[in-house]
Amino acid sequence: MTAPSLRFLGHSTVRVELAGRTVLTDPLLTSRLGPLRRVVPRPAPEAWAGVDLVVVSHLHSDHLHLPSLRRLGRGTPIVVPRGAGRWLARHGFTAVTELGAGETLTDGGLTVTATPADHAAHRWGPHLTHGPHAPAVGHLLTGDGVTVYAAGDTDLFPGMADLGDDGVDVALLPVWGWGPTLGPGHLDPAGAARAVALLRPRVAVPVHWGTFAVLGLTSLPSPWRARMRSLLVEPPRRFAAAVAAGDTATAVALTAPGDAVALGVAGPDPADHEAG
Repeated sequence: MTAPSLRFLGHSTVRVELAGRTVLTDPLLTSRLGPLRRVVPRPAPEAWAGVDLVVVSHLHSDHLHLPSLRRLGRGTPIVVPRGAGRWLARHGFTAVTELGAGETLTDGGLTVTATPADHAAHRWGPHLTHGPHAPAVGHLLTGDGVTVYAAGDTDLFPGMADLGDDGVDVALLPVWGWGPTLGPGHLDPAGAARAVALLRPRVAVPVHWGTFAVLGLTSLPSPWRARMRSLLVEPPRRFAAAVAAGDTATAVALTAPGDAVALGVAGPDPADHEAG
C-alpha cells in the first residue's frame, strides 16, 4: 500500500496525490466569497498547480466556486454531481463528467466513485425550485491499495456504515463551516465523530473549518465575536477528543489550513492556528 500525499488548502479543499494523479476536492482558492473573507493565507499557485482532476461534491458556491475553477483552467477535467454538467458547460468548462451516487470514473490507476450525501441539492438554497439543481455526493478516491473518502458537505446517512464495511483508509470529514451556527445537512464535531464510528477509517482529517468568516464578525465588537473566534480553532480539537473517547482505532490528523497532512500523526494543536 502506497500512502497518498495530502495537503489541506482550507475549507473543503484538499490536494490529494494518489495513484499517479493529483486531485483537488471542492476548490475554493480565493480570498473572498461574497460576504465571507479568508482568515488564513490564500493558497499559493504552486499549491494547486499540476491538478489532473477536480471533484465537486455539490453546487453551493463554497464548493462549486466558478472563479476558482477558472484559475485551474476551463479544460481541467471536473467531476460533478449528476445534473450539474450542462450548467457548468454553459460557463465554458469543456471537460465535465457527471457522477451520481454509485457511479464510477477511472483515470489511469485512480478510481473515483460518487457516494450518497445528505445535503441540500440546489445552487441557491434548500427552498428554491428553479435554477441549477443536482443531488449532493461525496467521493471515494481509490488507487494503489488506498481509499480516500472525501465527504463534501453531509449529515450522517445510513450508507456510511456500508462505506466502512468496504474499507476506508483516510476520511476527509467536515467538522464545522464558516458561521456561528450550522444549518441542516452538516456535521458538527460530535456528528463527525459519529461518522468515524460508522466509517472506521485508519485516519480521519477534519476539514471545513477555520478558513472563512463573515466580514467583521471576528474583529468588530459584537455578541458573536468571541464565539466566532473560538469556532475558527475549536471544532477540530473537539472532534479529535470525541473520536479519542469512542471505541475506535482511528487516528485524527489535525491539520491547519495550508499544511500537509501527517497521516497517522496528530498534528499541531488547532489552538496554535492563527486566524487573521
